[in-house]
Amino acid sequence: MSGPPPIPQSDLKRQYAEISAELHAAVDRVFASGWFILGPEVEAFEREFAAYHQVSHAVGVANGTEAIHLALRAMGVGPGDEVLIPDNTAFPTAVGVTSCGATPVFVDVDPLTSNLDPAAIEARVTSRTKAVVPVHLYGFPADLDPILALCERLGLALVEDACQAHGTGYKGRRVGTFGRMGCFSFYPSKNLGAYGDGGAILTNDAGLAEKLRMLRNYGQTRRYYHATTGINSRLDELQAAMLRVKLGRLDGWIEKRRRLACKYHGALAGLPVEIPLMPPIGFHTYHLFVVRCPERDRLAQHLAGRGIGTLIHYPVPLHLQEAFTPMGHKAGDFPVTERLAGQILSLPLFPEMADEELERVANAVREFYARP
Repeated sequence: MSGPPPIPQSDLKRQYAEISAELHAAVDRVFASGWFILGPEVEAFEREFAAYHQVSHAVGVANGTEAIHLALRAMGVGPGDEVLIPDNTAFPTAVGVTSCGATPVFVDVDPLTSNLDPAAIEARVTSRTKAVVPVHLYGFPADLDPILALCERLGLALVEDACQAHGTGYKGRRVGTFGRMGCFSFYPSKNLGAYGDGGAILTNDAGLAEKLRMLRNYGQTRRYYHATTGINSRLDELQAAMLRVKLGRLDGWIEKRRRLACKYHGALAGLPVEIPLMPPIGFHTYHLFVVRCPERDRLAQHLAGRGIGTLIHYPVPLHLQEAFTPMGHKAGDFPVTERLAGQILSLPLFPEMADEELERVANAVREFYARP
């Protein structure tokens, strides 16, 4: 006799089933138009994404990594410059910095929020520092006010990595709108995900928006006329058309994520696991539901044995990644991030998840802690 069906950490098939008719109509519209790169769908999505955030400009690009790269490059950040980023983030944040020739400088994170610790930033600033890139990790807003104040005092640019934070709020505004630019990824698993790669940059600066549009398209000012050596980083028409379908549903999906997160809070209360905070300074959108527990690996194995999928976001801090060995960091340099890397576990959470599935997960976690 077979057991209950497995519960994945995330399930994009269910979302597709819900909106497949609208997606097919959007794709058919693009194919019928015969226009696949930088056409009316991208322009419409850029307008709609900017309006959603109440900013003047959105520039569609190929992915979130290149959104960070191009945002920094548009401000003139390059070789010899340093950019401060949290040590506890996805590797692509650092790649966005290295792609423009600059050096990522790691900063430890706040033990409560897992986000960039404002109190730790200034000690990492040097004469070569040009920008700070806070990450709104897991959909939890970074504490931007003290970071913005420090940037203003020291003459640094702030670029937000909001690649995991579509719809996330901070003190009444959506993130991605506080710095000079805000960078987003539309990787399929994001709260607003494409069916392939995609990204966007938000800004209220018309000059930067114009420069970004030039840089994403080989540095062209008009066809075949190149003012600089840009790159090929263009959100395509098919992805833009499908993102337009999803954007209209984003707030509803976020509310479902938040409702499920609240259920997790109640179901896991009293267990020796640390549950994600509900931030008093903002609006958590629960791209991921990440708990902390000292017995993380054993808990993950226990859940896997009951058909429950989990992931670790992220198991190796940036400063201990092999790629950054030449920087000379060692274990112990960023203790908060290192502790998190050994304890964090992403439990299943996606808008289409059934209450019964969440209860199965919670029961399995309770069973783990009830063992002799």
